[in-house]
Amino acid sequence: MSQKLYLNILKIGIYISLITVFLVFKNLLFPFITSKQIFFNVLMEILFIFWVAFIVKYPSYRPKGSYITFGLVAFFLALVASSIFGIDFNLSFWGDIERMLGVFHLLHFLIFYLIIITVFRKRNDWITLLSLSSVCAIFIAIDTATNKQTSYATIGNPAYVSGYLIFHIYFNLILFFQTKKFGGFRWLFLLGLPFYFWGMNRADTSGAFVGLGFSFIILFLLYGVLNKNRNIKLAAIGIFLFVSIFSSYILIINRESSIVTKSKFLTKIVREINVDKNTFQTRLISWRAAIKDYKAHPVLGTGHGNYAIIFDKYFDPKFYDETRGETYFDRAHNNVLDIMSTSGTIGIVTYLSIFLAVAFYLVQGYRKKKLDIHEFVLITCLLIAYFVQNLAVFDSLVTYMGMMLTIAMVFWLYERSDDDDIPSDEPLNNKEIYTYAIVGLIMLTVMYQYNIKVFKMLDATIAGQRVWASGNIEGTIDEYKRALAYDTVLDRDSRTSMNRLFVTNPNALSKLDKARADEILDYNIKMAERNVEYNEGDSMNQMILAQLLNIAATRNGNNSSKHSFYFNRAIEAIDKAIAASPGRIPVYFQKAQFQLSYGKKEEALETLKYTTTLSDTYYDSFCYYGRSLLFYGDEELAWPNIDKCIDLGGTKIITDKNRLKNYINHYVEVEDIERLMKVYGKLAKIDKNYETWIKYAKLLAENDRKEEARTAVESAIEINPGIEEYAREFLDSL
Repeated sequence: MSQKLYLNILKIGIYISLITVFLVFKNLLFPFITSKQIFFNVLMEILFIFWVAFIVKYPSYRPKGSYITFGLVAFFLALVASSIFGIDFNLSFWGDIERMLGVFHLLHFLIFYLIIITVFRKRNDWITLLSLSSVCAIFIAIDTATNKQTSYATIGNPAYVSGYLIFHIYFNLILFFQTKKFGGFRWLFLLGLPFYFWGMNRADTSGAFVGLGFSFIILFLLYGVLNKNRNIKLAAIGIFLFVSIFSSYILIINRESSIVTKSKFLTKIVREINVDKNTFQTRLISWRAAIKDYKAHPVLGTGHGNYAIIFDKYFDPKFYDETRGETYFDRAHNNVLDIMSTSGTIGIVTYLSIFLAVAFYLVQGYRKKKLDIHEFVLITCLLIAYFVQNLAVFDSLVTYMGMMLTIAMVFWLYERSDDDDIPSDEPLNNKEIYTYAIVGLIMLTVMYQYNIKVFKMLDATIAGQRVWASGNIEGTIDEYKRALAYDTVLDRDSRTSMNRLFVTNPNALSKLDKARADEILDYNIKMAERNVEYNEGDSMNQMILAQLLNIAATRNGNNSSKHSFYFNRAIEAIDKAIAASPGRIPVYFQKAQFQLSYGKKEEALETLKYTTTLSDTYYDSFCYYGRSLLFYGDEELAWPNIDKCIDLGGTKIITDKNRLKNYINHYVEVEDIERLMKVYGKLAKIDKNYETWIKYAKLLAENDRKEEARTAVESAIEINPGIEEYAREFLDSL
């Protein structure tokens, strides 16, 4: 093929890659992630064939060596090494469905970068590329801002949206300064900025606000220091000083000042940038875990993508003080600590070397006048914004694409030449033919094996979930077997989704005859064991296996040998889950449940007692332990634990009316009014009986809680309007 045709194919391929952000195929598992990454992978694999053939035939187009490229390649080699020597190679190299950021997928971003630095060599090339990307970003921003259902458009996560829009805020500013020859039309590039800020405001991500805000402060500082125009210099320095001092005042010195409280915008910033926020506190716990494990694996880490292992290992029960949801972290929520802990010193050094290389070319390019002040300042600040916001989140497809575009732009700015390329139409030669044959065969095999088959597996998995929703158990298994018959490297998530269906709905098996139900259950157990084989220290997979084995033990209650066989294996699996995450309290509850179902009372009580030592504030432990002691008649030990359960707010998890009534009788007997009111309040909420609300209201009134008593009476009236006259008299008496 001719040089021009190659260039057009590769450029158009990169342009097409920009629409990846819009792809969401609902027939796939984790559609916001898998739809985009599979499409991007396939596109890069196709383009890679043409790229290799192109640089083989036209050597003058081979990318020049640069510290940026060397840093990227070194980083990816470090990730490969950490995968090989890490704990879970499958997860490291192939990734999982929820993120699709295994080394295999990340290598496609390297291809993306190499193609860009090869064929985008002219200013107009970059104006076109950044303009098309900005148009896509405007649509994403509008969708994010106007969508009442979600705040993440087609991207799937508000943090990803914010990171994506940060890149395009700066891309548009760069375009504005790079298109001076366009005259007044260049102002059109600034029209996208309000949409980007609108979208970011809707996404509402703290890390992005901090990163972007900090980068703007540095922007004014750099313009103040570097600009030769005295007026601009003074204005920029003045803005820098004002914003720095004002930011310090409202964020550090006086967060409660009237200036802040009277402004919705400033109030929002102060609320978002708050170290006392639950999300920040959970991230601190996560960051400490990463630092602790780094000391244990300083060279290559636990393996790229294996952060979940670290988080489980060092899970701190204090986490429950901040939130009871999202207690499984598969990323450190800090890109630097994540890479450092999973890829070790080699990984983090090579990662940071990319930024050092970019900084070198930016500084050298500016000093040698290869970059003007706007290019230098804006790209520097873009990278600062990206790096800072990544200290609270982690990368995704859209931010990897933005990052590769940015560093490829730096490469072009430093190496650019105004010389026109001489078109060449050399005939097809043997090297070109061999390249297509060898590289084409390899890439097509990779494409089918690791993308097309994965796509089919994901589609069949969703089909299995749909059939399950219709109540067809046998059809569900047939669909899952079809999905897993593709035997892909990402089957782990399909198996897990099937296992969870039966773990959360074990009674579904009762609809089938025993032989068929046992066959389906055994198949699930076998698939759970396959997942455990990847890493026996995977707490979640061990717990799922334990739950399935416990179901099997329960179903074989009439067969002592089978019951004992499955029970012992369930205990073995749950013990491994606990060993992998000794601070994760709910796993102990699972173990105690198994022990109680097999009649091992003392062992179960000992397990539950141990959970109360792991945290003084996790009310579930005291609730379950106290309830179990009470069931076995040990009231002396039971009530102190139930008291603590109630004091810590444990009524939230008590839903049994009879249990609540039992607690009420006890607290009436011992005249414990405070706890009595808490328990009575919970009973009233779930009983939905106006008489209970009236009794609760009287109890509140007798103890000088009149406003709460009024609210309780109003609730009684809502349930039975017929008592309104009586209720109003009671209210008047208050």
